[in-house]
Amino acid sequence: MKAKIKINNKKIKVDLSKPLDISIPLENKKGALAWYVDNPIIEPVISGDFIGSVAKGASTNFNKITFYPHANATHTECVGHITKEFYSINKTLKTFFFLSELISITPEKLNSDFVITKQQLENAIQDHNIDALIIRTLPNTKDKLNQNYSNTNPPYLLEEAAIYLREIGIKHLLIDLPSVDKEKDDGKLVSHKAFWNFNDTLRLDATITEFIYVTNKIKDGLYLLNLNIASIENNASLSKPVLYRLL
Repeated sequence: MKAKIKINNKKIKVDLSKPLDISIPLENKKGALAWYVDNPIIEPVISGDFIGSVAKGASTNFNKITFYPHANATHTECVGHITKEFYSINKTLKTFFFLSELISITPEKLNSDFVITKQQLENAIQDHNIDALIIRTLPNTKDKLNQNYSNTNPPYLLEEAAIYLREIGIKHLLIDLPSVDKEKDDGKLVSHKAFWNFNDTLRLDATITEFIYVTNKIKDGLYLLNLNIASIENNASLSKPVLYRLL
């Protein structure tokens, strides 16, 4: 189904029948993982003699799911992730379609780390009339779907890069890493804070989505982004970002 949409005073055409899912699903006892916790567990509810499994005699499959939004699968977070005050992603994310650009970046070596710099972003971003930026890091392999990042010091954004994105008006940042910040930074979270303008007027309508996976078949360029979240009153929610090619 082809549709005409106006976003940021720009008329675009998309084919809604060809969605490009860039999320990593929540799966039982496997999947992408970070922050020194366990994989999700999806198991039948047990109550007395009742076991919520058709295979075990129940009329329905009735499961309990235990997971960590920030550590298991694709999730979208708001500034409430780093504030004393409670902010819910379900309240702060109020619209769900955005003009976005997908870029691919090979993180640069900086001492013992690999980082994404301001200059790399300046060179890669082609259109500044966008609300959302999607960063695919290279090399890009299917290992990202099941990688355990705990204690691996994965690549991250430098503070200067996060400031730059804020200054050019990016409200929604999506990345295929477990965090925009260094894994062990003594709780500084400089890139989270820079992107959300933590030390000034908080950007309550800005979000960060981590743990995405963008296949190599999806080319860099402009897309319509549909950023879907579950209606959970928490600073972060499992999410399902979906791209649509522009016609």
